[in-house]
Amino acid sequence: MRIIVPMAGMGKRMRPHTLTVPKPLIPIAGKPIVQRLVEDIAKVCHEPIEEVAFIIGHFGEEVENDLREIATQIGAKGTIVYQEEALGTAHAILCAKESLEGKVVVAFADTLFKADFQLDTNADGTIWVQRVEDPRPFGVVKLNENNEITDFVEKPEHFVSDLAIIGIYYFRDGAYLREELQYLLDNDIKDKGEYQLTNALENMKNKGTKFIPAVISEWLDCGNKNATVYTNQRYLEYIKDEEGLVASSAKLENAVIIPPVYIGENAQITNSVVGPHASIGNGTSVVNSVVSNSIIQENTVLKNGNVANSMLGNFVVYEGRQSDLSLGDYNTLAE
Repeated sequence: MRIIVPMAGMGKRMRPHTLTVPKPLIPIAGKPIVQRLVEDIAKVCHEPIEEVAFIIGHFGEEVENDLREIATQIGAKGTIVYQEEALGTAHAILCAKESLEGKVVVAFADTLFKADFQLDTNADGTIWVQRVEDPRPFGVVKLNENNEITDFVEKPEHFVSDLAIIGIYYFRDGAYLREELQYLLDNDIKDKGEYQLTNALENMKNKGTKFIPAVISEWLDCGNKNATVYTNQRYLEYIKDEEGLVASSAKLENAVIIPPVYIGENAQITNSVVGPHASIGNGTSVVNSVVSNSIIQENTVLKNGNVANSMLGNFVVYEGRQSDLSLGDYNTLAE
């Protein structure tokens, strides 16, 4: 089993946080988004993961080493593949064509999920979906009486299905997927100016591939600041009973901790209230402050703040008042 993770996008909706790191490396409850994604996929695949191929831009050696380590932690080989230009989802996946062999999960790295199923690896293909109240903003799938996907419909104006595609796909034959993606590029078959995965899925279905849905219980978006803060909140609820969410090396002095929270290594919480739903990164200092429903990354200093629904990056210095904040790395803000 292999996992293919396209993540070469610039993450413009997440700026300023993506000016220094790619969006999939922003932490959720103490772990990067992409690490949470890969670990959760591995849990629902009842087979060992042989390789994780990360399709990236040129993010630098440190980021690439971090990604390889994420793969190593689930017992897999980490492969770095570059996408030099954004030409669509089909093009992005095909950048990892050497890894498209055997059983493959393709997962776009801007979403997380909660699932209670085990993946059926005997199926030709599986499209992961969630029921939504308003399907119009999404790509959806239509099913027949045998629970097989008959149609892929992009942003339907009229109701055809409430099963929205979340951006995770399983293919039993990765080489076949590679051939269909290559066909799109060789014949310059585009939709809205780009090479689209859905066109390959449609072609495969028309040739007899049977796709089935895998319905997840919760779909968590990490597309912008507010969505990411909410995802952090939900994820802390998922893992609130796990041990080690407050690091043993964290220094808590006259601190009130309201679970669920994550507090990283060597963080210092002094004369402060942290939680619920707050994630505090390694080496961060919180003094005379109240922090709830927020993500504060590593080596940041927060003093005299009342912070909620906020994201603070790495090496931020903030001293102030009640705020709804979104501060990128290395900012200093004092009042």
